[in-house]
Amino acid sequence: MLAAMRQIEPVPRQPSEQRAAPVALDDRARDNIRFIRETMERAGSFTAVPGWGGVALGITALGAAMIASRLLRPNEWSRSWPDAWLLVWLGELAVAIAIAGWTTLSKVRRSGTSLLTGPARRFIYSFAPPIFAGALLTGAMIRFNVTGAIPGMWLLLYGTAVVTAGAFSIRVVPFMGLCFVVLGAVALFCPWSWGNAFLAAGFGGLHIIFGAVIARNYGG
Repeated sequence: MLAAMRQIEPVPRQPSEQRAAPVALDDRARDNIRFIRETMERAGSFTAVPGWGGVALGITALGAAMIASRLLRPNEWSRSWPDAWLLVWLGELAVAIAIAGWTTLSKVRRSGTSLLTGPARRFIYSFAPPIFAGALLTGAMIRFNVTGAIPGMWLLLYGTAVVTAGAFSIRVVPFMGLCFVVLGAVALFCPWSWGNAFLAAGFGGLHIIFGAVIARNYGG
């Protein structure tokens, strides 16, 4: 009987019963890498917020505040101080845009990322609308001669831009935006003569404080 069992050969499986050929390992690896990359891009954060650039913005803003404060004094060359005060801060705006743009691009290059990636695009798209609204409201306030409300409006809308864009950035950015929002809200209900001090505290002090925090914890 044992001899008969040895002579029995196993019946070969039919082609339909054979296991499907495994997927090539390199194809599966490429699919996994593509999935991981797309997931990280969707969930990633824009980390190229300049720390030392924020400190530089704060220093130039304090300088602008010192110059503008002289225009609040009643003397011969400050009779039209609202216009001169506004020109000082608009000049500071131009300087701030140059500093922020240069330092952001420098940090982007160092990190090996791009402003065209998903997190960067979302950051810019969220930051731009409140800033555009602030520019339109500034023109309207100048036209209707309500320049005393400009400092509070600037701080409020800048803070809104930072909060909304900060949802796609590092954790400290939205908190900085909230500080600007609170400061701007308070400035709107204070005497117009305090506006310059509020601008110094916001664009000067807050930028220096949070810029130093970002530079220390997240790179310059």
